[in-house]
Amino acid sequence: MIQSMTGYGKASAVFQGKKIVAEIKSLNSKQLDLSTRITSCYREKELEIRSLISRTLERGKVEFSLYIESNATEQAALVNKDLLLSYKKQLSDLSAETGIPEPADWFGLLLKMPDVLKADPTELDPEEWSVAAQAVQTAIDQLIAFRKQEGAGLERFFNEKIGRIEALSLEVPQYERPRIDKIKGRLEDNLKNLDDKIKFDPNRLEQELIFYIEKLDISEEKQRLANHLKYFRETMQEPVATGKKLGFIAQEMGREINTLGSKANQSDLQILVVKMKDELEQIKEQVLNVL
Repeated sequence: MIQSMTGYGKASAVFQGKKIVAEIKSLNSKQLDLSTRITSCYREKELEIRSLISRTLERGKVEFSLYIESNATEQAALVNKDLLLSYKKQLSDLSAETGIPEPADWFGLLLKMPDVLKADPTELDPEEWSVAAQAVQTAIDQLIAFRKQEGAGLERFFNEKIGRIEALSLEVPQYERPRIDKIKGRLEDNLKNLDDKIKFDPNRLEQELIFYIEKLDISEEKQRLANHLKYFRETMQEPVATGKKLGFIAQEMGREINTLGSKANQSDLQILVVKMKDELEQIKEQVLNVL
């Protein structure tokens, strides 16, 4: 079945008054392109999270976030008193040496200095991680469900376009015989105009006409196109219908349609070919979004 590479999932969980939020979204990409934003208290689990996403999603430009929403029970940052006083002394000494005035707002300046403010470096509680991990899994499951829903819409779209190409191909036979008769008649008329100037062997001429008309025959192209259309539908029903495989089939469909156009030599038939190309281009555009 078809899955889209476009998807979104979000889940939250609460642990001891702390709201944990996992959010993930994906767009189309030739391979897995994963970026993460993980709050510091869960940073040690980044490799585990990346491994889970890589095994599950396979392809797509994926953005993942795991964070804690601000709340009253969140652990306050700690002030590194010794470091703050050290910065204060160094700056005071520099002020005395250089004559640069001391800042009016010491606290505002010192609290911005590196490592003056640090969160409590407590170890990650296994129970808390278990709750957070469940939120991560739920968000991924939601994204997969979203992808399947989008995939169902793509499948309906492809079936509609394939059906349209089939309908157009069924109009081709009505123009085949008149097309051949017209080409043959034009060649014979041209030869009659030359009859009094050039002598030719009628039997050899008939053989050459048959050979030329056979080169314009499009029976094989029609049959191969029909086979490709059928194979495209069958591929969509496979357990994992990959966009790459559908793209390859669409390329083969394009080759047969192009050959029909090059052999057409008839305006009505060429119009059908243009319409088929238009339907196929729409298929190719959307195949890029299939997983």
